[in-house]
Amino acid sequence: MDRKSEMGNRKSEERAAWRGTALPISHFRFPISALAAAALMLATNAHAASARAQLDAFTDHLDALSGTFVQQVYDADGRLGETSKGTVALQAPRQFHWEYADPFPQVIVADGRNVWIWDKDLDQVTVRAQSIEEAQSPLTVLTDLNLLDRDYRTTEGGERDGATWLELVPNAKEASITKAELGFVENELVRMTLTDNLGAKNELRFGKWQRNPQLDASLFTFSVPEGVDVVGEPVEGADAFPVKD
Repeated sequence: MDRKSEMGNRKSEERAAWRGTALPISHFRFPISALAAAALMLATNAHAASARAQLDAFTDHLDALSGTFVQQVYDADGRLGETSKGTVALQAPRQFHWEYADPFPQVIVADGRNVWIWDKDLDQVTVRAQSIEEAQSPLTVLTDLNLLDRDYRTTEGGERDGATWLELVPNAKEASITKAELGFVENELVRMTLTDNLGAKNELRFGKWQRNPQLDASLFTFSVPEGVDVVGEPVEGADAFPVKD
């Protein structure tokens, strides 16, 4: 690897870590798993469904999902480090497209075999095998609740900030996050908070959800732009096609 690629790879990794994605899922500059079942119940004071009941309603017959997000990353001392925004698309069982518009344009594509991270400002693409953890981020379980009930322990988090919360703790001992929290309003996922092993928090606010949209297959394949440095080797058989004029 030449010096330019080495420096670009270091910047890409630092940026991904700062954005808090453990791919994502995580990268989930994210970057990506699930829970033990929680009892369904109603909040008697407001007749609002429990968070798990709202999750079940949100994911009912859900095979694909697209929307927008605003992401804020805080360090362990609660200091805001970066605010970014973009779009996200998910498709069962293991595909996602996560795109940051600003402040640093970046595209993350999980095609089911590999995760591709394109840092546009660095003219660099990083590719690595899509691990189980990357495929099972707290967002990807929205299209497969079996992963949720298999990989996480869940508890009701009560109501705060206008949402009803479900807390997820990974069963995996070496998980990149210690806790995820999903916030629901009227059966729709509106917020997600991820806490990593160092105490940093990654907070996301979602909007403009579309359930089961007709997503273009090209969202979940990656075409390497000409003249861009590529770091890593893709798993054989993954969808990667060079861009042609």
